[in-house]
Amino acid sequence: MDASKMQSPTGKTMNYARFLTAVSAARKPSPIRILTELQQRSPPSLISLAGGSPNPDTFPFLSASIQVKNGPPVTFDETSMKRALQYSASNGIPELVKWMKDLQRSLHNTPNPQTDMCVTTGSQEGLCKVFEMLVNPGDNVLLDAPTYSGTLATLQPLGCNLVNVSSDEHGMIPEALKEVLSRWCPSEVHKPDSRAPRVLYTIPNGGNPTGASMSEQRKRDVYQLARQYDMLIIEDDPYYFLQFDKPWAPTFLSMDVDGRVIRTDSFSKILSSGLRLGFVTGPKPLVDRVVLHIQASTMHTSSFTQLMVSQLLHNWGEQGFLQHIEGVIEFYRKQRDAMISSADKWLKDVAEWHAPKAGMFLWIKLKGIADTQQLIQEKALEKEVLLVPGGVFMIDSSEPCPYVRAAFSLSTPEQMDEAFRRLSLLIKEAQS
Repeated sequence: MDASKMQSPTGKTMNYARFLTAVSAARKPSPIRILTELQQRSPPSLISLAGGSPNPDTFPFLSASIQVKNGPPVTFDETSMKRALQYSASNGIPELVKWMKDLQRSLHNTPNPQTDMCVTTGSQEGLCKVFEMLVNPGDNVLLDAPTYSGTLATLQPLGCNLVNVSSDEHGMIPEALKEVLSRWCPSEVHKPDSRAPRVLYTIPNGGNPTGASMSEQRKRDVYQLARQYDMLIIEDDPYYFLQFDKPWAPTFLSMDVDGRVIRTDSFSKILSSGLRLGFVTGPKPLVDRVVLHIQASTMHTSSFTQLMVSQLLHNWGEQGFLQHIEGVIEFYRKQRDAMISSADKWLKDVAEWHAPKAGMFLWIKLKGIADTQQLIQEKALEKEVLLVPGGVFMIDSSEPCPYVRAAFSLSTPEQMDEAFRRLSLLIKEAQS
């Protein structure tokens, strides 16, 4: 079968060529990258004069031992250090990719056996490369606004039309999506001149900035509409492991019988944001395109970072990893509860909000204030309170927005309480 096509377990053939931008379709494998990766998989008896890898004997680093909170230290002797400091495969260190694939199968039980994965330098790199693979100037891209400002920063320069689908505290509203899609006829989406959307983007858990989380039924309704209009779903899920209530709702990936979901995951919120480790999971023909872009840009995510995390995960095993997650969830649950408690104490008469079920953000609507930009960026800063005005998360940031985003990740409960006390005074002053 054509590499740009894939048959799903339901018998549906997905034609991915129609989704690719001209730039992405034109990407070719790097001959040097292929030789480098071939050399690393070959037996020691192979004599290679092909690769341009530097000689690790010239590197100044010999070994390392990294202490871990729960588990044995992560260690690099001279041999493993040489590997950690050398070029590696563009799709990721094999043992890390395998561990993560096993975890994905365990957590999501994806029905599509042709799903693949690659490592990215944080999920932001993955998102950026996925958008550049799929979005042409003039395309209509669906997303729930407000949305992550980094997504807007990636999409807006691509010259596409960002189409807002209404959402609430439970995420994207399927009825609103159906209404937006009714502008196009499902039978005409494959025509060359069709302007029907081909891409839908959403953050399904603990959305940044709203904290919204989608229910299983909403996801199933959205997925069925994606099937009807032959769209791809970009499931950006960096807060998947920060869901406060069990059981966790099934993911779009777990529902993907066709091969139309591209999922991005991140270790930033649960292991370290500075390590810059993320993952793209999706149909192999599309993951392969992302890898070709990696070959031509970053070449690969840090080998040292990947091997360090891989060793940690193998030491922990899946159960150890999930135990670590439980500890992280418990921390953020207490932080959320503390922020909600302070909001109830200081803001109940001047603002409204919904308690998030995941993530690290509280989305607050200020009463009687049409736009929070000046209040937050000038007056609140003068009172030494730093929040984010809601306008930066809107498709059109120039429109008035009565919301602010408060993060409960770093501040102590005492600091949150004092911040909301100061904010309350500012709001009352602005209302008067």
